[in-house]
Amino acid sequence: MLKRKKLRHNEYYDMQYHFDSLYAQSANGQNFYGLLDLMQSNENIRLAYRNIKRNTGSKTAGYDGLTIEDIKQLSVSEIVSTIQRMFEHYIPKAVRRVFIPKADGKTRPLGIPTIWDRLFQQCILQVLEPICEARFYKHSYGFRPNRNTHHAKARFETLINRACLYHCVDVDIKGFFDNVDHAKLLKQMWSLGIRDKALLSIISHLLKAEIIGEGFPTKGTPQGGILSPLLSNIVLNELDWWVSHQWESFETRKLYKSYGGRYNALKQSNLKHCYIVRYADDFKILCHTRSQAIKMYYAVKDFLQTRLHLQISEEKSKVVNLKKNSSEFLGFRLKAHMKKTNRRTLYVARSHMTEKALKNAQIKGKQAIKAIQKHQPAENVWRFNTVIMGIQNYYSAASHITDDLIKLNNRLHKALYNRLKEMRKEATFQDFTKTLQKRYKGYECKLYKIKDMVLVPIHAQRCKVNLNFSQSICNYTTVGRNKIHQNLRAINRQTLAYVMKQFVPNRSIEYNDNRISRFIAQYGKCAVTGIELGLNDWHCHHKTPYHLTKDDSYGNLMILHESVHRLIHMRNQGKIQELLSTLKLKKKELKKVNELREQCLNEAI
Repeated sequence: MLKRKKLRHNEYYDMQYHFDSLYAQSANGQNFYGLLDLMQSNENIRLAYRNIKRNTGSKTAGYDGLTIEDIKQLSVSEIVSTIQRMFEHYIPKAVRRVFIPKADGKTRPLGIPTIWDRLFQQCILQVLEPICEARFYKHSYGFRPNRNTHHAKARFETLINRACLYHCVDVDIKGFFDNVDHAKLLKQMWSLGIRDKALLSIISHLLKAEIIGEGFPTKGTPQGGILSPLLSNIVLNELDWWVSHQWESFETRKLYKSYGGRYNALKQSNLKHCYIVRYADDFKILCHTRSQAIKMYYAVKDFLQTRLHLQISEEKSKVVNLKKNSSEFLGFRLKAHMKKTNRRTLYVARSHMTEKALKNAQIKGKQAIKAIQKHQPAENVWRFNTVIMGIQNYYSAASHITDDLIKLNNRLHKALYNRLKEMRKEATFQDFTKTLQKRYKGYECKLYKIKDMVLVPIHAQRCKVNLNFSQSICNYTTVGRNKIHQNLRAINRQTLAYVMKQFVPNRSIEYNDNRISRFIAQYGKCAVTGIELGLNDWHCHHKTPYHLTKDDSYGNLMILHESVHRLIHMRNQGKIQELLSTLKLKKKELKKVNELREQCLNEAI
């Protein structure tokens, strides 16, 4: 849903055409110069603000203590001019180091840039992403639009089920994000066609931003930065294509009409039959024979060391025969199981939660139970439910999810019984909300409730078949976007472009941004009369007067015809009657007007 909204945002700010053009040029192998002009354009900066403001990270302060709340009251021109000055002479502010606790007791280091640096990085990301997307390998799934972990898992299973590849090369890169070579990364960006030297200089400065308490880094991309995920994909894209060129995209001298002819010819060669599936720095290479897998293991180890200057963890890296042992990938444990049919014996992928995933789920579940025991408000019960439903949703892709969740239920049973026995009461299926009734329909189990909120059953989750990613889905082509959402057909595009460009200079960026959202949510129609609004006959109304609350939030705004807006604020009875005779409002419309008048502390008409 969030990704769909971001696509809408591109259309709101009239940037989709530019992104589509960059994608098409990159797909054609063109190089790019002068990208800073587009990055520091008024529309791109306003789009960047919109994209980061609802991100939960925007409420986290950098070392200067500022969050999105501190800049949203600034005007559009103040935000734009500040970011444009940063592009002229960029010196990154220091990055705040935060250690996020992991379920296993360890911590993950994050680097939190200041809110201005995050907004600045978002401006760069929006322009770089379409260029890089056109050049990225199709089976890398981490930190990319529309792709997720379930797509990576589905691809892994397809290579087992259909390609009959049962030998897996497991490679673990030592501290990938902390060991990215800066010089190598900039060379890789140049190879991708990003040849704007001023931009490369900015990214070089960005990578070397001081980390509070640690100094200036000489390598690595700090996790937590807006640009870090894209930069990490740029680094490993070279690995993706190198593995692909070993077999999948190997250029044969003879041109074959069909894939089958090419495939059979490659089988006669001594090439290593292999495919890579990657999610961020976690990747698997599947091979046809064990000898090919062993060769690939040493070849990949050498490639990472000599070409990307990255080391692998010898203890965690190995070659696995999936018929005999399982391989762990993204929290799932996958193995090829024998399945006999009338014609032949097949091997199909079966999956479970990993033991580590089960332990992490157990820890999260226990923490949620303890929170209910200490304080019993309905919010804590709901928090327990969201933890369990989150586990169910993610691991529903495992073929044996129900067995795994029964194990989890057994592990949490004692805590649920002992800690909550005094406060819980027996519940019936009817005590669930309609949404939860729909979700857990067909499961017969004992239910309990606390404060009239039912605890969701832990084991109640069936396997959901996870499909492969459709390669025709793309944010930067018309056909690819139509598979995600339909264009904004309900609103005249010229009107929308006019609304975006005619912002109110002396008002905050938050007001101007939410004003566009309201206009689109109402399909360009008056909230009272429902008539379609033109370019100049509409106003944006604050339901609760701005001078009382300074509230520019989306919920406090409404788009009205200018005459209706004047009627809401008017106090002269003669002028009110004159305007009413012109508008000829219906009974329901007049009732709406009176409700809005009362909110504005005016008498009803």
